Amino acid sequence: MKAVVLLSGGLDSTTCLAMAIDKLGVENVSAVSIFYGQRHAAELDAARAVAEFYNVAHYELDAAEIFRRSNSALLDTSTAALDTGSYAAQIEKNQSPRIATYVPFRNGLMISMAASFADGLYDDDVELYVGVHSDDAAGNAYADCSAQFVAAMSAAVRIGTYEKIRVVAPFLCQKKSDVVKVGLELGAPYQLTRSCYERGNKPCGKCATCIDRARAFELNGVTDPALA
Repeated sequence: MKAVVLLSGGLDSTTCLAMAIDKLGVENVSAVSIFYGQRHAAELDAARAVAEFYNVAHYELDAAEIFRRSNSALLDTSTAALDTGSYAAQIEKNQSPRIATYVPFRNGLMISMAASFADGLYDDDVELYVGVHSDDAAGNAYADCSAQFVAAMSAAVRIGTYEKIRVVAPFLCQKKSDVVKVGLELGAPYQLTRSCYERGNKPCGKCATCIDRARAFELNGVTDPALA
């Protein structure tokens, strides 16, 4: 059995990488990161640092052209403002679950790309790790993080790869604080990770993902090591 982990450089995917390595050994695990024109391209630097920490094979794919015509606030070319505050507050303010940082079918594209890549990379069966969790799906803020969506994508990947690739989403029905709990137990290098949607080297502390991250560490009674 092999594993491929979709590694963004954030704490969710880093925890998945830690889990895969703990289960299968570093020699059987690879990480895949995807550049899609994100404004927070610093997350790719974090992904490289995490991969180097584990000495795991790391591949980078480019999907930027696909989103060239999207004006999602999460893209570097966007003219849309990046909203601050929690996802729930943004949904209430916009009176719509389709928030400004939604990138069209991003997770569907990434899962498909990673599955195709993994099929060519390994001859063995592969577990494809995806770090989605229930907080991202709450209020339908990110429909492509929902259990329904992941189940549908998982079924499509299984069928399309002749049962070779299996999507693994260990935190699908859990919260971000549960992700952090597991990562702390496994010694995940959270000090190297990046979650903030803003540009620059330091997290803004105001965007929804910064807020969620801070709360997750707080619920575990520890300080975010990336802020130390």
